[in-house]
Amino acid sequence: MKLIFSRKGFDSSAGGVPSPLVDDRPISLPIPTRMPTPTRYGDLSNSVAELVSDLTRGLIAADRPCHLDPDLDTKSLVRQPGWRGALGQVSAAQSHLSNNGVGQGDVFLFWGLYRPAVRSQKGSWTFHGMAEHRLFGWLQIDEVLTIGGDPLSVLTSHPWLRSHPHLATGWPANNTVYVARERLDLPSRADDLAGFGVLNPGLRLTAPASTQPSLWAVPQWLDPLRGGTGMTYHPAERWNHDGTLRSAARGQEFVADVGDRQDAIDWLLQILRGEAES
Repeated sequence: MKLIFSRKGFDSSAGGVPSPLVDDRPISLPIPTRMPTPTRYGDLSNSVAELVSDLTRGLIAADRPCHLDPDLDTKSLVRQPGWRGALGQVSAAQSHLSNNGVGQGDVFLFWGLYRPAVRSQKGSWTFHGMAEHRLFGWLQIDEVLTIGGDPLSVLTSHPWLRSHPHLATGWPANNTVYVARERLDLPSRADDLAGFGVLNPGLRLTAPASTQPSLWAVPQWLDPLRGGTGMTYHPAERWNHDGTLRSAARGQEFVADVGDRQDAIDWLLQILRGEAES
């Protein structure tokens, strides 16, 4: 089994600001897009349009198209029968996933840049506190669908994917959608957990007391200096002897091949159950 640390949501380049932590709950803001999409910020639940407008100081309005991907929250939009979570990927990032053999049964762990947000005395949302990297969701792969630029055949077999932006026309040839399992299925473990969803409060990746979001505290199973697996995009010089990692600024998908390591599976289950310490 592989765990893929997948970077998604607002940051300094996409959206211009972090996504918010509201009462310590991560709300991943989908990035603005010029690609075809059926979704605008005003269509989304969780006060997303208000958060986006306030936190960008009006630069991004409610009628702006947004790239809702990964699409993990049942409550984000009105759903068709049979809907499941899904992630789309293209270009170099999809080639990286393919080259590393990512497929059925592997688990995406989605993370992004976050900062606490509170309502000001005037009632608008404003940032308050330091930024950090945090896990906000997961998806275990059930199907890998090659869409390319023509989604017609997939929409015929999976009509409930119509709201996903990667089911529009005009994407590159390697446009791919990863569809979630209904229930989680891990090596040697049966667990009554969903195969996708959003985390509350998620897991802080940034090392305690660090002012640099990209300095992560990493579990032993991941740290190659302590017998861990390592992960793609992170050569030896990025791992520190104090159990921290200087996470890569480039690359969306960091792949760790954990096989059937019980320590990695136990760590994953702690996070999905909300039992891990941030």
